[in-house]
Order: sequence, then structure tokens, then C-alpha cells
Amino acid sequence: MGRFHRHDDGTIHTHDHGDHDHDHTHDHHPHDVGDHSGYDTGAERIDVLEAIFDENDRKAEANRAAFSAAGVVAVNLMSSPGAGKTTLLRRTLELLRGELRCGVVEGDIATSLDADRLSGLGAQVSLLNTGAGFGGECHLDAPMVAHALVALDLDALDLVIIENVGNLVCPAEFDVGAHHKAMVFSVTEGDDKPLKYPVMFAAVELVVLNKTDLLPYVDFSEAQFAANLQMINPDAKIIRTAATIGDGVVDWLDWLRGIAGTA
Repeated sequence: MGRFHRHDDGTIHTHDHGDHDHDHTHDHHPHDVGDHSGYDTGAERIDVLEAIFDENDRKAEANRAAFSAAGVVAVNLMSSPGAGKTTLLRRTLELLRGELRCGVVEGDIATSLDADRLSGLGAQVSLLNTGAGFGGECHLDAPMVAHALVALDLDALDLVIIENVGNLVCPAEFDVGAHHKAMVFSVTEGDDKPLKYPVMFAAVELVVLNKTDLLPYVDFSEAQFAANLQMINPDAKIIRTAATIGDGVVDWLDWLRGIAGTA
């Protein structure tokens, strides 16, 4: 069947293996599938995809209930690869150690490199490789997160940060059961990205604008970025950071402190 994604407007977007053609089908217009998809089984495909997403949403609610029952606040932290999620998380664990009991679900397609960087900082870390029995998916979904939670003692935690797979599209389309959604965005990625990749920017309540120490060296307008984000998500907050040198991290920590204990 290939890969699939669900958009906020109800569109199911499938990517089939073996070629580069894209199939866009709409679950609210199933009669159009045969005209545009090139598949005689379009309606059946939609039924299967809807069932998969329904199951994901049920598991997400179960994850959220498990977090809440333990008094844990969960954050789904997303970004493109290289934006600085793991560097920010390392700073977070270092500075919150002894203040908030933290756990991390570390999602990656392969390797334990990021999880290893977060070890030894007093946090519980559960590694989840999507290439290990999960088909190498470009995102985490609720069943994967449920699998990872088995390795965490939620009753001994206050905060769980789910570091999603690096991808600027797919992770925002799957509810994993977190209470909050945030993203890390690097200034090296360009100020036009909220317009080009609106799904993730529309889904989050916080954008951590990272690598601001590189602003003198890149073509990036903070004002234009803020205006573009405002067009997509007028309620999103922006926090400026340079995680490698620690600038602005205190504002991120204050945001985490503000949501801690609200499960």
C-alpha cells in the first residue's frame, strides 16, 4: 500500500513504493478516487487508511490517559533533521535535573546516537527506532509511543518529551497522545517554511526558533518568519534560542515549567 498521511482538510495522501507518482484521495469524496488515483481499489484503500487512523487515534487517547493518570505532562517535540532538538533536549535535562523528573521517548529511524547523547543526565530515556520492526517510518505514531512507554516508569516522572523523527511534514499528522505540541526550527531553514510546510506550523502551540547565533550569516528575516507563522497559526508563540551556547534556553524551560503539573 505504501506510505500514507492524513491532512487537516481530510485528505489522505498516499506514497506508493516502486514509483514516484503520488495519489491524493479524499475521504469525503470517495467517488472521485477512481478518476484520479489510477487504482480500481481506491475506495477499499481509503477504508483501510481510515481504519488505521482511527486505531491510531484510539491508541493516542489511551496514551494520553496513561500520562494523565500518572500526573505526567507529555510534549510532542518535532522538527526537521538537524534543527537542534537533541541539543536543546540535552540542555533541558541538564538544567531541569533535580527540579522536574523527566523522561524522553527518543524517536529515530536508526541508531541510538541521539539517545546516547541524552544518557547520564538523570532522565529516563526510551529509544524507539522506527526502522526496527516499524517499517522505517518517517514519524512516530501512537502505537509506537505506547510500545516505548513500557520502558518508562510514568509514576516516577513529571514530564515526558517525545522527540519525534526528524521530518517537517509527517510527524504533525499523527496524534501520539501528547498534551502539547511544539517544534524546533532552525534559522538556517529559511523564513518561508511556515508557508511551504503549513501542516506542522499549524499544529503546534510553540515554535522554538533555534540557532539564532547564526543570524548574521544566513539569509533569514525574523520579522518575515513571524509574519508567515502568523498567517498559518496566529496563536503560536515563538521562543528564540541558540541551544549550543545556551542563549534563550531559560525561556524554553519556563514554558515547560508552566505546563508541568497540568496533566
